[in-house]
Amino acid sequence: MTLLARLQGASLGARVMRSSLFTLGGFGANQVIRLASNLILTRLLFPEAFGLMALVTVFLVGLGQFSDVGVTPAILQSKRGDDQSFPDTAWTIQVARGVGLWFVAGACAWPMAWAYNEPVLAQMLPVAALVLVINGFRPTRMVTANRHLMLGRVTLLDIGTQVGGVVTAVVLAWWMQSVWALVISGIVGAALEVLLNSRFLPGPANRLHWERAAAQELIGFGKWVFLATVCGFVFSQADKILIVPFRAARSLRGLQYRLFLGLLPDDAGQHAGAEDPDPDLPRTPPAESRANFLKLRQMRLGVTGLLLGFTGLFALGSSWIVHTLYDGRYHQAGAMAVLLACMQMPQIIVQTYDQAALAAGDSRRFFVLALVRATLMVLCILAGIQAAGLVGAILGIGAAYLLAYPVVVWLARRMGAWDPMHDIAYGLVAALLALAAIRLNWDDIAALSESFP
Repeated sequence: MTLLARLQGASLGARVMRSSLFTLGGFGANQVIRLASNLILTRLLFPEAFGLMALVTVFLVGLGQFSDVGVTPAILQSKRGDDQSFPDTAWTIQVARGVGLWFVAGACAWPMAWAYNEPVLAQMLPVAALVLVINGFRPTRMVTANRHLMLGRVTLLDIGTQVGGVVTAVVLAWWMQSVWALVISGIVGAALEVLLNSRFLPGPANRLHWERAAAQELIGFGKWVFLATVCGFVFSQADKILIVPFRAARSLRGLQYRLFLGLLPDDAGQHAGAEDPDPDLPRTPPAESRANFLKLRQMRLGVTGLLLGFTGLFALGSSWIVHTLYDGRYHQAGAMAVLLACMQMPQIIVQTYDQAALAAGDSRRFFVLALVRATLMVLCILAGIQAAGLVGAILGIGAAYLLAYPVVVWLARRMGAWDPMHDIAYGLVAALLALAAIRLNWDDIAALSESFP
C-alpha cells in the first residue's frame, strides 16, 4: 500500500498519520515564522528587551504550572470527555483559575521588580499577566479536536494565531521601540487564539457550568497533575532561573529562548499532536495487546525521528545562522543554542512515555517522574555552574535527562510502553548528532565558556 493510500480514508491509522503530518508541518512552519520575526525584532529592539521578556515569561509559565490541575489531559482520558457537562465544568474551573492568577501576578509584581533590580517589571508583569486571564477562556473544543484527531484545522489556526502575534509585535516594535511591544503582542496573540478557535472549531460553545460529579473527577485526577506540574516548572525552567547570576547571559538566553523555544519538549504543549501523539491511547493501551504496542512503536519511531532530525539540524547550524543573520551583540546566543539543542535530545527520545501514563489515567506515577526530574535538574545545573560556569550549567541539563532515564523506564514498563529498541537506536543517533554539532561549533563554545566562566 502506498503512503498516499495509507493517508486517505477514515480509519484510525489514516487519521493518526494525517494528524501527525499536520502537527509536524505546523511545528516547522512555526519555527520559520519565529526565525523571521526575530530577524526583524532584533533590529528594532535592544538585547535587554529579550532578557526582560524572558523573566516575565518564566514567571507567567510558573504561575500557570503551579496552578495546573490537568484540565486538558483529564478531558482527553475521561470517558465523559464528549459529555458537554464535563468540558463545561472544566472550562469554568479554567476561567476562575485565569482570573485568580492575574491577581497573584499583580501582587508579585513589585517584589519581583525589587528582587531582579528591574523597576519596569512592576508595570510589565500585571499587564503581561492578562494573557493568563485570556487563556482561561480557551474553548475546550481545542482539546476535543485533539481527542478526535482534527489536527489539520488546529494547526492552521495555530499558524494564523502566530502570524497575527508576529505582525503585531513587529508593528509595535517599529512604532514604540520598547519592550512593551513584546508584552502587548503577547496579549493580542492570546486573544486572537481564543477568537479563532472559538469561531472555527466545531462543537458547542462553552458556558459557565458546575456539575459536582465532573468537578470531583477533574479534581481527583488533577491533584497529582498539579503536583507534577509544580515539579515540571522547576524541571523546565530551572536553567532560566539559575542563569540569573550571569546577568549579561540573561539577555542572550532571552533571545535564544525566543529563537529556539520550539525545539524544546516543553513547547510541545502548544502543539497538540506533539504533546499527545496518539489521543486514542486510552482506548488502545500498549499493555493490552502486541498490536497496540506495535502501533505505538510505529508512531513513536516516526515522530521521534522527525523531531530529532530537526533538532540535530539546528544543533549543527544554529551558530552559523546567528552569525550570518544577526549582528555581533547576539553571536554568543548561537553557541548557547547549539549546546541546548544537544542537551534536549535525550528528552526528545523519551517524551512520549510520560504521556502514556496520563493517557492511562495514572497521574500519581506521572508525579513521581516529575519530582525526580525536577530534583535532578536543579542538582545537575548547580553542580555544572560550580564546575564550569554557564557552559557547565547547560551540560547539567543533559546530565539530568540522562540520570532520569531509569525512572522513565520504570514508568514506561508499568504502562507496557517501554521500547528499548527505539531508545537505543535513537540514543546512538542523538549521540552522533551531538558530537558532530559540538565538534563543528567548538570555537564558539570555547569562546562562550571563556566569557561566562
